[in-house]
Amino acid sequence: MSWSRFFRRGHWDDERARELEDYLTHEIDDNLARGMSLDQATRAARRKLGNVTRIREEIYEMNTLLFAETLWQDLRYGARLLLKNPTFSIVAILTLALGTGANAAIFQLVNAVRLRALPVERPQELATIRIDTHEKGRTGRFMSRRPMFTEPLWRALQTDQQAFSRLFAWGITTWNLGTDGEYRPAQGLYVSGGYFDGLGIGAHVGRVLNDADDRPGCTAPGAVLTHGFWQARYGGNPSVIGQTISLDGRAFEIVGVTPPQFFGTEVGRTFDVALPLCAEPILRGASSGFGKADVWFLDMMGRLKPEWTIDRAKTQLETISAGIFQANVPASYNVGTVKDYLAFRFTAESASTGVSGIRTAYATQLWVLLGATGLVLLITCANLANLLLARATARQREIAVRLAIGASRRRIVRQMLSESVVIAVLGATCGMVVAWWLSQSLVAFLSTENTRIFVDLTPDWRVFGFIAALAAGACLLFGLSPALQATGTNPARAMQAGGRSATDSRERFTIRRTLVVVQVCLSLVLVVGALLFGRSLRKLVTVDPGFRQDGLLSVDVDIRRSAVNEQARAATYAQVMERIRAVPGVADAAEAFTVPLSGSGWNQTAIIDGQEKGMTYCNRVGTDYFRTMQTTMVAGRPFGPDDRLGAAPTAIVNETFARKFFAGANPVGRTFELDRSPGAPQVVYQVVGLVKDTKYYELREEFLPIAYFAAAQEGEPGPSLDLVMRSDVPPAALTPTLTRAISELVPGSVVAFRSMSTYVRDSLVTDRLMATLSGFFGMLATLIATIGLYGVMSYMVTRRKVEIGIRMALGADRRRVIGMVIRESAVLLIAGVLIGAVLAVVGARWAAALLFGLKPWDPTSFVLAVVGLGLVSLLAAWIPARRASRLAPTLALRED
Repeated sequence: MSWSRFFRRGHWDDERARELEDYLTHEIDDNLARGMSLDQATRAARRKLGNVTRIREEIYEMNTLLFAETLWQDLRYGARLLLKNPTFSIVAILTLALGTGANAAIFQLVNAVRLRALPVERPQELATIRIDTHEKGRTGRFMSRRPMFTEPLWRALQTDQQAFSRLFAWGITTWNLGTDGEYRPAQGLYVSGGYFDGLGIGAHVGRVLNDADDRPGCTAPGAVLTHGFWQARYGGNPSVIGQTISLDGRAFEIVGVTPPQFFGTEVGRTFDVALPLCAEPILRGASSGFGKADVWFLDMMGRLKPEWTIDRAKTQLETISAGIFQANVPASYNVGTVKDYLAFRFTAESASTGVSGIRTAYATQLWVLLGATGLVLLITCANLANLLLARATARQREIAVRLAIGASRRRIVRQMLSESVVIAVLGATCGMVVAWWLSQSLVAFLSTENTRIFVDLTPDWRVFGFIAALAAGACLLFGLSPALQATGTNPARAMQAGGRSATDSRERFTIRRTLVVVQVCLSLVLVVGALLFGRSLRKLVTVDPGFRQDGLLSVDVDIRRSAVNEQARAATYAQVMERIRAVPGVADAAEAFTVPLSGSGWNQTAIIDGQEKGMTYCNRVGTDYFRTMQTTMVAGRPFGPDDRLGAAPTAIVNETFARKFFAGANPVGRTFELDRSPGAPQVVYQVVGLVKDTKYYELREEFLPIAYFAAAQEGEPGPSLDLVMRSDVPPAALTPTLTRAISELVPGSVVAFRSMSTYVRDSLVTDRLMATLSGFFGMLATLIATIGLYGVMSYMVTRRKVEIGIRMALGADRRRVIGMVIRESAVLLIAGVLIGAVLAVVGARWAAALLFGLKPWDPTSFVLAVVGLGLVSLLAAWIPARRASRLAPTLALRED
């Protein structure tokens, strides 16, 4: 029997009914023609045909699938039960929706970042190339988010490799779209000519870049826009092809738009505009990485040739590594760095799911959150199991009657499970909506002004399969045990007078108590986690970075589009600083090569008395830098007018530098050097000041050794001026005036602003995420566990009304009755806390790397969690205890 006939069984039944009715009509007419009366003719026709209802039932059974029919009946039965109890149904579905939705949201992120293949042609053939060794030896300038290779290495590898039919490279950058002096960033890619062809990506409109576009020395290369950028900036207008787009003040012709499903090869990020790699020298000028073996800004990927495997490609790449690195040794490297550089080896690994920095950056956080949401779902299932056990107890007489008149236990279990199936399906369906909202919110939470996170969250078969598995698992967890317990009742005892008490077995009550213990212990794990992450964030927020953050603003003045030549830069920058200091509302301002907490930095090896002592982190700052930052000068002096170009090189160091390299002694007057390139002049810096420690890259780090150098002693200033300034005026009111003042002085310059509070907020985004979500899950788990404990205590009071009535009739006062109920709940609470404390320690050790300034077994967090959960739980138990103490003994003794 086919499924089509099963779904049309009503149609078949109606058709057979009409045929049988026609047959009876014809028989009756024939009998009437033979001379029978109407009654005789009708009876004779019915005798000849037989039982019409039975015939229709046989035909119906022939056109149906019995198991499917029974399942459909059970599901309708379960739906009717839920409609009869709307309060229970809404609570059950919503709590399950929260549990499944939270799990599905985190899994959706894991799937998008780690599991989903790139939306390109045959992604399984893609491999990413990298250097398989330690980072030591990769020194120089780094100009990309993924600075894996230099341009000479890319060219050499492209020529010598044999494993890939297409090898392509790309470099990540940011361009300015603004043409009025205001900075408007666009995320960009420099791509080799084979980038789009190697990925199998065509154009949505126009064409993509190819080998003909990426010619060395190109002068007018074309630009390709992503579909999202095209829609947002140009409204999806096809006529944009042939128009120009301004990038860093230069016009590029738009030649095409990528398909809507393509976002690049880096999962978690997207780009706006792609230019051929040959355009990099056009935009960067003297700062270009072309031909420079110590400028790292490219990443590489390739498509394997037919019959080539990753392992075979690795072998071939390792074979050619020594020759390529030997031929491209940077001239700036010293002997030790060259030795490390020559130890490098190329390797390859599968890139079917793309490459990703956030895959590593957020790996631990995602798994911790997935574990937390799993605990929430388990708590939800335990609570639903308790609710269903209570409902099963209320229906025990009905179930006993059905068992007594012949219904099989399997049939009743299946019918009771059907209610759980309906709850699970509706909960999972609502959970999909919760998952979509929560996953979108998480991505928005992680995105910052400077770091735009982009993840394709379109659900696929993995997400739907995960939600289906959650629904099925939850259904079994909260539905099977109550169904088995309810049908295990002895029918004879259940239907006796007072059967309710008789059948309320110790085993059933033990199961409900066990479920509450499970909820309490898992809730404690989540509450401890919430307190650990919350207190960790608080410590980070209150940590002293060594400078005052309030009112601090970083400013970047880019003069590449101006008429200022290289010889006039120093004088121009001095005029810009004077103009900025003269703006009303500016208290202090100073040059700063590196802004603290910005994520950028500069490090070199410190050499003292001819010996390499270790890595020091560097900054080049103006004379008023420490006053602007409000960093305390411990000894010596700040930079002054005497620290100028041509004077003896000077430096100021921090306390960690003094402790690490000068054994904690006062470093003022001491000298040191930095490692230098072969042939470079020896520079000896004299320490003229000692300042308080400050954070360099991020708030989490230990204080690093930092050396500050005078900006006025820099011989060749770059094409941009970076500075910090302090003001009590709100940035929104100050920045237009500053932009106008700088633009009037240096026409064609581009000015960008960023507050120190933004740097701090961006650096804490992950910690805020963990604190926020863990706090939400902890409160949700506590609420569910409290409801569970309240339900069990209320159930216990209801079932023991007679006992409580007798106790009160024999002289027990209200205090004793309340104490009896509270002791019951305290036993459950203590058992859950003891087990939960052990699990919490294990879970906290797993997430220890995400904490700041706290141990995984932080006693304060554990005490607060136990006290908080205990108070809420005891309050939940006190309400039914108080109700029990008000029972009238005469009324309680009348209960069955």
